[in-house]
Amino acid sequence: MLTQKIRLALLLLFSILLNISASAKEVFPDGTPIPEWFRQNKATDINKLGKQYRVTDHNITTDSTVLQTRLLQAVIDKAHENGGGVVIIPKGTFLSGSLFFKQGTHLHLEEGGKLKGSDDISNFPIVMTRMEGQTLKYFAALVNADGLDGFTVSGKGTIDGNGLRYWRSFWLRREFNPKTTNMDEMRPRLVYISNCKNVQLSGVKLINSPFWTTHLYKSENVKLLDLYIYSPKEPIKAPSSDAVDIDACKNVLIKNCYMSVNDDAVALKGGKGPRADKDPNNGSNLNIIIEDCTYGFCHGALTFGSESVHDRNIILRRIKVNHAERLLWFKMRPDTPQNYEYVLVEDIEGHDIGNFIFIQPWTQFFDLKGEQVSGTSKIQNITMRNIKLDCNNFFNVGAAKEVNPSQGFGYKMSDFRFENIHVTAKNHLEINTSIIENFKLKNVTVNKKKVF
Repeated sequence: MLTQKIRLALLLLFSILLNISASAKEVFPDGTPIPEWFRQNKATDINKLGKQYRVTDHNITTDSTVLQTRLLQAVIDKAHENGGGVVIIPKGTFLSGSLFFKQGTHLHLEEGGKLKGSDDISNFPIVMTRMEGQTLKYFAALVNADGLDGFTVSGKGTIDGNGLRYWRSFWLRREFNPKTTNMDEMRPRLVYISNCKNVQLSGVKLINSPFWTTHLYKSENVKLLDLYIYSPKEPIKAPSSDAVDIDACKNVLIKNCYMSVNDDAVALKGGKGPRADKDPNNGSNLNIIIEDCTYGFCHGALTFGSESVHDRNIILRRIKVNHAERLLWFKMRPDTPQNYEYVLVEDIEGHDIGNFIFIQPWTQFFDLKGEQVSGTSKIQNITMRNIKLDCNNFFNVGAAKEVNPSQGFGYKMSDFRFENIHVTAKNHLEINTSIIENFKLKNVTVNKKKVF
């Protein structure tokens, strides 16, 4: 009996040591250890966040046709003044313009509870904010958090951007003026988190955003857990309704989320322009992990750009993706210095994908502002492995082309590794190893034929 107990104890000890060893060995693509923070993922416990402020206890009606921005903001302000607490949206629909959360305040949406954005842009004030790689005056989002530590959004309820009117207006204006840009047509984002740390968004549904859905700017230690993010591609397309835009952030985890939008699912931002790398308002994205997620339709499952200067240690793993136009997309701007490095894409399954990998110059709204881009942009240390996919195009990668002959434009690709990749492709698009320095391929099959 004693011997059996000792054996069980040793087995338990061995199991613990094995798990510790596995965790200790997990590293980012550049070899630095992945912090334990990325593995500590618990649902938000609102009972630990202070006093709870149920909005219907504060003269707020459940009439979904009444705009209640002022009263909802008053509840947030009251919670802040009393030392913090949780603003609770109960069952029902509550119509609002921009809300600004303050230190110590949180948002919780109960099942059946919906915070619905106004479809009148005048209910969203113009503030100094961040849009498309620029710091400028633009419309505030529906939910705003700036400079907060520990902010959370949680629950089983919904934040609904009510975007239909904005989408129709955008496409009508684009029909009238084909040169209409995203920001010409006035639209709010759904959630904007800026200059924050230790943030968690969990459980809620984020739907029908007029513009970008979740925008993170200059924030650190942000977790997006178990979210449902959706905007339609038909019958009315929701233009530029990116699921998550990560803009000059450090340590971001996106886990167990569903994303289906009419633009990029996860897009890495950070700045644009020939001197974007010198602007203190811009910055790098460092240590980003997207894992255990499911994708519906999107333009890019993981997109670098179009406004981005430096991204390092980016992991996309253990995902299922269906109907994406691109699995991995690098947008190479001829008017912006870019460095994309140490990227790992692994353990992916998917079907009906447009492009396995897509790397081409991105010339939309090209503007050198009378200057030159210094140096050569780079894509380096890219690993794609353990992937089974059916797609239209496999290797849609082009070398840099001169977009403006008087200025020139180049980018260098190096240190790519493809391993254990099995795809079916309607258009094979031969792998041109000559355009990538130190390109290693192992066990790569296309249409059941081994190519490397």
